[in-house]
Amino acid sequence: MTGRGPDVVYGRNPVAEALVGRRRVRELFATERGLEALGPLPASAPRPQIVAPAALDDLAGSRDHQGVVGHADAYPYADADELLARDRPLIVALDEITDPQNLGAVARSAECAGADGLVIPRHRSAVVTAAVCKASAGAVEHLPIAVVPNLADWLTRAQRPGLWCWAAAAEGTQRHTDVDLSDGAVLVIGAEGRGVRPRVRASCDGLVRIPLRGRIGSLNASVAAAVLLYEAVRQRDLAVPHQG
Repeated sequence: MTGRGPDVVYGRNPVAEALVGRRRVRELFATERGLEALGPLPASAPRPQIVAPAALDDLAGSRDHQGVVGHADAYPYADADELLARDRPLIVALDEITDPQNLGAVARSAECAGADGLVIPRHRSAVVTAAVCKASAGAVEHLPIAVVPNLADWLTRAQRPGLWCWAAAAEGTQRHTDVDLSDGAVLVIGAEGRGVRPRVRASCDGLVRIPLRGRIGSLNASVAAAVLLYEAVRQRDLAVPHQG
């Protein structure tokens, strides 16, 4: 999947990461203060154009630009099957997460945890936009994100020895600390309220729950993803002692 022409990226962290990420930033607009906050620019950066804050509001379509806006190449989506081909891949799959803030927050957690990628369905899902870039603090510029036509079908193809697909669900039969996440794993997170859809659940190896001690019945999708990701990191660190 490819984007639809140049993309807008705004905010200091998102623009800074885009300047050293996988796509080219072709134009850079900033206030004097915003440019100073960016710090030294890489050699590949375009010559910045100093503009007024009101002009950045128009360029970004938002006032949340922190004095910096970039025009970048279309977002380079990854190939979902290539993510599966990696050794012991750790992947997050989102089932119809439509909130850009959630998608960005999940991408940030996945990148920080060293995940191999993020997979989203083509329909009824948020995709990478300027708002998602901002919510991810620029993590989407480094984390491979793939779009698949049908998530349930992709999960079925994903299954192989050494690769397990686990769907997060309140009624899961196993706690997140009791399932083996030290090998290859796809962690499936559903939309808040509805959760993971039945056919997507059926395409997974099992359901895993995160114990809740309070009165609220569910975690935010991005928080659930972070909990599962770092449990996988913990188990992998135990299986292969960290060096350094």
